[in-house]
Amino acid sequence: MDQDATGEALARTRGRPRSDATHRRILLATRDLLMERTFADLRIEHVAARAGVSKAAIYRRWPSKEALAQELLAELAGPHIAIADAGDTRAELLACVINPMRAVTETPFGPVIRSLLSQIATNATLGDPFRATVVQARRDEIARVIERGVARGDLRADADPALATELLVGPVYFRVMFGGALDRDFAERVVDAVMRGYAAA
Repeated sequence: MDQDATGEALARTRGRPRSDATHRRILLATRDLLMERTFADLRIEHVAARAGVSKAAIYRRWPSKEALAQELLAELAGPHIAIADAGDTRAELLACVINPMRAVTETPFGPVIRSLLSQIATNATLGDPFRATVVQARRDEIARVIERGVARGDLRADADPALATELLVGPVYFRVMFGGALDRDFAERVVDAVMRGYAAA
């Protein structure tokens, strides 16, 4: 059996691989359209036309445009969530601010999340999966940063990881929505404020 036939057989028995060319074209088309218009204006037929596929090809992979947008968000956000153990609590807290800041200012995640923010807040079909995946992954990562800071003796034992996430990442999204510089000076000031509040005695 040649390679193409083998791929087709696997697709029939296990479903289409998520990395196939059609899948990628659909995600890229969705990304580009959300960078141009609001989610409310997005239609599956728009995505199909931009990707050069049928609507059926999209619905075979995603049951709704919310599910499609959620996968796109998770893919775009994924590279900006992990915080490496640097052995330095302040440096890690700074990464907690700079990672999402760079994501919204330097990558397609920025215009896409701007297009979707109001829907994430009001549309449970989109918002709930986003909070359960992307937001929870970020909370888990920052919790590990706080745990390492406590173990090093840099942060108080009662430092609240959930609140830390909001204190570190919340200002980034406030400025995305309402304006203000998103630069290293801003990130440094956010971290200094959190360090003062959470510092061990």
